[in-house]
Amino acid sequence: MNDHYLKKLDRVTAILTQLQSKPTVRAQDLAAKFDVSIRTIYRDVKTLENAGIPIIGEAGNGYSLMDGYKLPPIMFTKEEVLSFITAEKLMQKFSHQSLGNHYQMAMEKVRSVLRNSDKNLILNIEKQIDVYNHHPQADDTIKNVIPTILESIADKTQLFIEYKTVDSRITKRTIEAVGIFFEFNYWYIMAFCTMRKDFRQFRVDRILQILKTQNPFSQEYGQINDYRRYSKGEKTRVRLLVEKKIIGHIVNSRRYYGFIEETETEHGIEMIFDTEWINEGFPRWLITFADYATILEPESLKIKLRNLASDISKKME
Repeated sequence: MNDHYLKKLDRVTAILTQLQSKPTVRAQDLAAKFDVSIRTIYRDVKTLENAGIPIIGEAGNGYSLMDGYKLPPIMFTKEEVLSFITAEKLMQKFSHQSLGNHYQMAMEKVRSVLRNSDKNLILNIEKQIDVYNHHPQADDTIKNVIPTILESIADKTQLFIEYKTVDSRITKRTIEAVGIFFEFNYWYIMAFCTMRKDFRQFRVDRILQILKTQNPFSQEYGQINDYRRYSKGEKTRVRLLVEKKIIGHIVNSRRYYGFIEETETEHGIEMIFDTEWINEGFPRWLITFADYATILEPESLKIKLRNLASDISKKME
């Protein structure tokens, strides 16, 4: 079998996978995904139809499988099986408890369709992979909290929550969840609060009660990252000159403190931030590598850092 037919076989198999995993697949999207012409996609779909796969094609909508049609299990490559094992380890350590049982059940279904050789591969390798998480998740106060949130996003219906604030007050809110995200070892909801008429973040572990309502969203929302950048807080421009040898240690954390850009100079890396945390968060982060950094601006940050260092020094006496 020559290379042309092998490529076609891989592509046709991948198209079949797409049809299994999505309600509708457009020929234009498949052509872009596999970097071929739309005419080639038409021929590939015809190949599947000739093989007895009941594909429905609607002009302007795309292709889908006939409702109720069941395909035999798809065989996974060795690389795909290894990626499942790694993902399972990550989910065990970093997923929210309310997702854990669902993911475990899903993985059991995946394992059930593996060949015996792949099952042996899992047995031999799964104990050789570990993921260290210094901050394990606390026990859930409510079961299925994240699946409930995700269902409300998919259905575009409001949620009612009882929420414990950072100062331990209990508030009741009706929210329209835009999305969820994981940050600083906690899961958060980004949502529009109907009481505040504004966007807010809610830490999932502080939710004491959650109920799905039948009330539809009051407006349409975009992607979650459009709203994570949303902020009404006043920002302060910060410029630092940081030694190159320390950059690798702060490259991941800096984005949480308003990092904008960096420029390499002969004296080090000049970094620019727009931060809302100039009074507390930013100086406390900066002090962790302050011996490798020079504050170029603002002068007020130098004073805050000196005061913070002085307070630490007094406690060490």
